[in-house]
Amino acid sequence: MQRSMISTNLAAVSLRDLALVQAVHRQGSFNSAARVMHISPSGLSHQVQKVEQALGAPLFERGGRRVVATAGGQRLLLQIDAVLAAAEHLQQLARAGEVAFGGALRLGVPASLGPYLLPHLIAPFPQHFPGARLSISEGKPRGLLRRLREGELDAVLAPPAAAVSGIGIRPLFFEPWELMLRSDHPLAGQRSIGLDQLDPAEAILMAESHADGLDGDEHGHVQDVSLESLAALVGLRGGYALVPALAHERLASMPGIVQAKLKGPASGREIALYWRDASPWHDDLQAFAELLRELARQRPGLRVRSTGA
Repeated sequence: MQRSMISTNLAAVSLRDLALVQAVHRQGSFNSAARVMHISPSGLSHQVQKVEQALGAPLFERGGRRVVATAGGQRLLLQIDAVLAAAEHLQQLARAGEVAFGGALRLGVPASLGPYLLPHLIAPFPQHFPGARLSISEGKPRGLLRRLREGELDAVLAPPAAAVSGIGIRPLFFEPWELMLRSDHPLAGQRSIGLDQLDPAEAILMAESHADGLDGDEHGHVQDVSLESLAALVGLRGGYALVPALAHERLASMPGIVQAKLKGPASGREIALYWRDASPWHDDLQAFAELLRELARQRPGLRVRSTGA
């Protein structure tokens, strides 16, 4: 029988201990990590020291305003991340087949999409995946995809991004932009308007829309606000904004603004579903993608993309 080469001290280190170390690294602070992990700062410090003693090397430099990893700690932290990811994968494999997604799908959705798509997804999800819980996280696409790579999310809805090794993608649908104008705008009574009819200097834009024929850097591009806040800005300042078609019904109820279709070549955003290639829920994710594509077929203006699009 092959003898274990793991020391007694290291064998006493639990996955929870490693998760605490990982939290300190990600938060850059013992106090912040303690709050996230629901442990006292002193208890957290003790467990981190336990791991350092078991490994025989310090993981963090202490005493500064922000906790940073030592040079050797950076290498060890990469392995700690790998151990925790492997443990999560082992747990997922053990649950695979019992219920879809092992009981919970952690889905990341851009804040400009979630409030307008999710109302159509909440009811059919449990019908298609009995026993599975849908957990939603909103954010920016780049941050959501990072969390997917790090194992914090199981899948992400986002516009197409550069290919990343180990990440699968399935195109879902194209969502056109619509125009949102203040109700007293000279063009407010028209059902469709071309961008060439508008003054670029009047544009108030989201980060996702400024590349579509308008230069946000020169024309007051506004980012990091909700669509409702964007509508409020248009109502206060005048001008116009490009907004996603799925938000039409919600924005139509806001006072002081009107909406219109865009003339000319289709301008909008593509939405795709991302997941890790190593996920044990591959079949469930494919079924989830089909559900999203079916929902898109039922929404006016959306165009479902073929698998190879």
